[in-house]
Amino acid sequence: MPYVDGFVLAVPKDNIEAYKALATTACAIWMEHGALDYVECIGDDVPYGELTSFPRAVMAKEDEIVVFSWIIYRDRETRDAVNKKVMADPRLKLEGMPFDGKRMIYGGFTTLLRASDPVKEGR
Repeated sequence: MPYVDGFVLAVPKDNIEAYKALATTACAIWMEHGALDYVECIGDDVPYGELTSFPRAVMAKEDEIVVFSWIIYRDRETRDAVNKKVMADPRLKLEGMPFDGKRMIYGGFTTLLRASDPVKEGR
């Protein structure tokens, strides 16, 4: 089953275009180095919960929008190798990011269930 890196972060609404440019570059780099898929989603129905929610998790401010994204790899070993190459790639400049990286939530996940499998489908 595929391995997934997941991310949730808050981006200032005024920085959405800059974030899109960064994400476009990052997508190309991850895919070039072996990721199977790369997805970036802008929240448009993410209510602020009483106890937990995406906005609470990243301490989103009134002028920020929640971004939910993920990268899919063949397996954990591939993910580790791809991320090592990505972090060494000079095209990925992490300084000057258009969001507060300290409030980003991220982690790696083993797939439990999936309707389609890009590995089996030859992607």
